[in-house]
Amino acid sequence: MHSHRFLGPHLRLVGMALLWGASWPAGRIIAQSLPPLAAACLRFALAALVLLPWMYGTGGMAGLRSWSARRWLGMAAAAATGVFGYSIFFLLGLQQVPAGKAALVITLNPVLTLLLAVWLFGERLNRTIALGMALAACGAVVVISHGEPLRLLEGAVGAGELLILGCVVCWVAYTLVGRWVLTGVDALSTTAVTSALGALMLLAASLAFEGAAGLRAAVHGSAEAWAALAFLAFGATALAYAWYFDGVKALGAGAASGYITLVPVVGVACSALWLGERIDASIVIGGGMAVAGTALMNWGRRPAPQAPAAGRRSLGA
Repeated sequence: MHSHRFLGPHLRLVGMALLWGASWPAGRIIAQSLPPLAAACLRFALAALVLLPWMYGTGGMAGLRSWSARRWLGMAAAAATGVFGYSIFFLLGLQQVPAGKAALVITLNPVLTLLLAVWLFGERLNRTIALGMALAACGAVVVISHGEPLRLLEGAVGAGELLILGCVVCWVAYTLVGRWVLTGVDALSTTAVTSALGALMLLAASLAFEGAAGLRAAVHGSAEAWAALAFLAFGATALAYAWYFDGVKALGAGAASGYITLVPVVGVACSALWLGERIDASIVIGGGMAVAGTALMNWGRRPAPQAPAAGRRSLGA
């Protein structure tokens, strides 16, 4: 029974990786045909329409009245980084970069997240984890540079790649803010509230920069664009976000974000199948390094033998 409890969060994180991997080609379809801010607003508004009643049905709404100003501020920060900021970089980046390549840049997420989690929360870091982090980061470099890492030193990174790197920064901030906010808050409430707050932020930005015409164009988008939007809202947002936060709570920020390294592999495969994007040697080699890095990071996070109390030190708040 204990093993099932331990396995559950891992299985949900694998499911999250599958849904988020498929979100890259879906996002590419949307980015090519809809105004980005309006599309992102609709994505999270649709997700909130599912998440808020779900939260109400489980009794989560009653707890909102007891939330402190600090918790609401944390929720707003999570919404600003993981919903508002991430989705803007996501769709603007996908206007310029193929979905498979964009997805592979996200292999940098677990590396940066874990480094900051070690510093902020005292998460464990050993040689095996460090080797896995290095391997995952090198895999990302191989892909970004098309197998020519020295090109990065010559500044051969386009605006699209930089926008996708903005996704990395936003997601790392979201994960670590989520770790802080999650104290005493269930994953569903966190996901529902951040989606609703993020949708309001995106609505304000859409009206400011795209005008009412942007929302009208998004509402009257093609059937293919709306199918992709529905998948992003209900699969890659409502379900995957809840699974991700459940993993953060059960396993820690670094371990949960390690599974994000699987997202690029799924993203590349789906992009090749759905959009006909080419898979070259650098993507195969870089993707393989990313998967190996994920495996090493998780292998290195196995429970250690119980240390004497005097020898342990916690940096967590």
